[in-house]
Amino acid sequence: MSGEHYFTAEPAAPQRQRHIEFDVDNRTYRLASSAGVFSAGRLDPGTSVLLHKAPLPARDTGGALLDLGCGYGPIAAVLATSAPGATVYAVDVNTRALDLVRENAQDLGLDIVAATPDEIPDDLRFTEIWSNPPIRVGKAELHDLLDRWLPRLADDGVAWLVVGRHLGADSLQRWLTERGWNVERHASQKGFRVLRVTGGVRNSDDNEG
Repeated sequence: MSGEHYFTAEPAAPQRQRHIEFDVDNRTYRLASSAGVFSAGRLDPGTSVLLHKAPLPARDTGGALLDLGCGYGPIAAVLATSAPGATVYAVDVNTRALDLVRENAQDLGLDIVAATPDEIPDDLRFTEIWSNPPIRVGKAELHDLLDRWLPRLADDGVAWLVVGRHLGADSLQRWLTERGWNVERHASQKGFRVLRVTGGVRNSDDNEG
């Protein structure tokens, strides 16, 4: 795609920092955001639906959790708060977004690893993957993104995805099922679908050998 978007690695838009407040699970979060990152002016409605409708990880959850396409880090912040014993990875191609995640993690006293996709160890597998995926990168790139990360779920891992109904949620669910994943529509709200994805044929095949 031409032009700058939130998935630009090095945003050219001037830094205009602001703070965004939102409540999840009886806790108020105040995070720094800035121009040049996804949903810079508010908590994205899809992200809000995901955080309120998908079950947050239990406090004793361990292993690695992934916020895929993290933006300034609202999902990562909630995951790290909910499961302090897990290691939360916040992944994005946008370096400004990753800087904001680090700033927010420090301000909140949370342990979050903010990194580009290529900085994540290849052998790392995730207990849970959470994502409001970047639909507007285009279908081919979105499929490549999910093909790269979903196979890195642990054997009993689960992925939680939120997608707008009018932005292809149902077609994405069909595509994931065709790829061998077990996909359940967990919830629907405000025009968004929350999908629960667990290992199917593809994941089992990838784990053999």
